[in-house]
Amino acid sequence: MDVALIPARGGSKRLPGKNMKELAGKPLIQWTIDAALDSQLFDHVCVSTDCEEIADVSKRCGAEVPFIRPTELATDTATTADAVRDFVHKFEALKGVSLQSICVLQPTSPLRTSDDIRAAHRLFTEEGMDAVISVCEMEHPYQLCGRLGPAGSLQGFLEPRHNVRSQEQEIYYRLNGAIYFCRREQALKLESLYDRNVASRAFEMSQWHSVDIDTEMDFLIAEALLSHR
Repeated sequence: MDVALIPARGGSKRLPGKNMKELAGKPLIQWTIDAALDSQLFDHVCVSTDCEEIADVSKRCGAEVPFIRPTELATDTATTADAVRDFVHKFEALKGVSLQSICVLQPTSPLRTSDDIRAAHRLFTEEGMDAVISVCEMEHPYQLCGRLGPAGSLQGFLEPRHNVRSQEQEIYYRLNGAIYFCRREQALKLESLYDRNVASRAFEMSQWHSVDIDTEMDFLIAEALLSHR
């Protein structure tokens, strides 16, 4: 049995109520629910939340909310991996089943599409990996980043070998938080969604589909990109 899990806690300090915030006519969380359902890959599309309002909206959008997440797993210090482990144990006990794999789809990635999910799933199944994690090319070369010295000093800000044209920089990628496929056994061991000890493959996504909403500016960027879709 394959399950999509959308972790959506009610609290958010940087952008209050973001999972329910309306984006292009739909609550933010609905974009992810719709993509998961449209992919037609999953036996169940579930939302893990501590918030009754999010639970009600998720159900109206076609997702399942088999139980409310415990408050202690919805704090600023709780991790997504904590919520995943809690969900797997409780879902299996509730349904009397054993999951084969789980796909974590964070609701803060509304531009991720059902085609993206299906393509990542093909990589996951065909390559026989323990995990497939979505990434995208970094928007700016990391080599142009550095730490400021006292009083804003730029002395030593860039390594001499990095002080070259952007076109000559080696390409780096970042985790974009959009798609995470893993096998049940791995889901129960994880301390975070990326584990360097797990046999995993990167699924490369377009930057256009990789906005991860954490702030008001991220939200405005997502709105602008959706207006051009």
